[in-house]
Amino acid sequence: MSVSTIKGARMLSAATATVTKTSRLVFGARSLSLSHSCRPLTATTVVSNALSRTQQHTLLSSRSLSTSSTCKSQSTSIAAEGPLTSGLEKGQELHGFKVEDIQTISELKLRAIQLRHQQTGAEWLHIERDDKNNVFSIGFNTSVSDSTGVPHILEHTTLCGSEKYPVRDPFFKMLNRSMSTFMNAWTAHDYTQYPFATQNARDYENLQGVYLDAVFKPTLREVDFRQEGWRLERNPDGALGWQFKGVVYNEMKGAFSDAGSLYATRAEQQLFPGTTYQYVSGGDPEFIPDLTHEQLVEFHRTRYHPSNARIYSYGNLPLAPQLQRVAQVIRSYTRITPATVGMDVEEFGEKMVSELGPVESVGTADKQTRFSLGFLANDLRNVYETFSMSMFSSLLLNGTSAPMHKALIDSHIGSDYSANTGYSPYTRRTSLAVGLQGISDSDIPLVERRVRETFALVHEQGFERRRVDAALAGVELAYKHRTADFGLSLMKSISTGWFHGVNPVEYLKVSENVARLRADIERGGFFESLADRYFLNSRHTLKYAMLPDTKYNERLDRREHEMIQGKLASLSSADLAL
Repeated sequence: MSVSTIKGARMLSAATATVTKTSRLVFGARSLSLSHSCRPLTATTVVSNALSRTQQHTLLSSRSLSTSSTCKSQSTSIAAEGPLTSGLEKGQELHGFKVEDIQTISELKLRAIQLRHQQTGAEWLHIERDDKNNVFSIGFNTSVSDSTGVPHILEHTTLCGSEKYPVRDPFFKMLNRSMSTFMNAWTAHDYTQYPFATQNARDYENLQGVYLDAVFKPTLREVDFRQEGWRLERNPDGALGWQFKGVVYNEMKGAFSDAGSLYATRAEQQLFPGTTYQYVSGGDPEFIPDLTHEQLVEFHRTRYHPSNARIYSYGNLPLAPQLQRVAQVIRSYTRITPATVGMDVEEFGEKMVSELGPVESVGTADKQTRFSLGFLANDLRNVYETFSMSMFSSLLLNGTSAPMHKALIDSHIGSDYSANTGYSPYTRRTSLAVGLQGISDSDIPLVERRVRETFALVHEQGFERRRVDAALAGVELAYKHRTADFGLSLMKSISTGWFHGVNPVEYLKVSENVARLRADIERGGFFESLADRYFLNSRHTLKYAMLPDTKYNERLDRREHEMIQGKLASLSSADLAL
């Protein structure tokens, strides 16, 4: 896929959703239709396309769900043979998986069946629905403690051959042989997923086997690590000198060259010091060359384990054969305690951070400052609060009638919202940022004042009722809209919360959240209280500015040269002669 470089992705669930930052979340996303590189899927279908966000920017930090996947429509399918899962009951055990819960979501015409593998603890969510476009995905928690991009590079390298399929790039070789409607893989902030969809039962079984072997038994050859991650290579055409190469290295270097993406990434890193989110899961070019092949293999050993897995299936194919196939693959594993990293940020009050950034070719340097205020918000695991904050963000920012649009965009202080503007429900503690790009340094105090005044106005007056009603109607309308890739949309909508320990079925109960929100709004003062709690009385606010520097790229090149020289100094003359 094109780059995972980006954060894009708005994973707002079927149940949570409305607006979020369009810039976050996933790297890698192996686009089987394009080049060998993987990239992100922007915006994981915020179930409410109706209330999509203001700007779609790709971030490079760790959240971008990108999809340049292969999506071929199929007109033929093989009907599932035999009954679905109607005979399953809570507490029943089948092929080592115990049924922990079964819930019917009538408005979505589905049954959600939650299972757990007794030997390893692997979690499985099966969505039984009369839909022939069946979906399967396996994912792992891959939160990071550095910016070497290890989960992103592993995602690429995993797909370069496995024990049963030792050929290079079995995924790409499947393109001409599979009837899949979707094949991909991506790396988000806290997890990596490998989904596919197909309407053909035999194709589903074959792809499931390829995917499972890829994640649990990859070859992880060093030559593939060098190809996908990073390597030193002589300059072409016989020129003197060396350069860094590698699919992920080049991908992320390109991502960091975009001023908007760089800004959003650095702002997020500054907002979450001391946590996994201060690092770039997709990889920072300055740190990617620190990763070794041995570290990659060890990361796979500890993270790509059934105890750390979330398995998702959807459609009308029988569940029992799938359970049997997966159980066969993971039968030799025993339960472990998955590795954890810090996700809870310590509130720091308020701070101002200024950094230098690149100058874009369009426009003059004196009007390329970017500035925003970022506020820590609710715990992601509170599904209703996340849903409510998504609505709040939409009403605050989206459309010409939105208060913040009037205060910042209509005033023509800057050219547009800053790349990080919006609500971000992709970290353990969610956040909301508001800012502008295309301003001068002297405009920073004015932008800050306008933002704070607007929050005060919302606290005093709330939002226009007609806009609130229209927003809720938009969510309900989008929620009822069934698309050909409905199963994939559901998967994307639940994933972030699921990997943070939220019961994924809670994200499917959109109508309950809408009804509860309507009731809270009728009682009065609901959105006003959110403005007061998270913004007017914030205990964690980042004021972040990126100032244009005409010598920024020159310094980057010099730093890269120093890194190359450091790597060369550690090589023997024999190595250099290769």
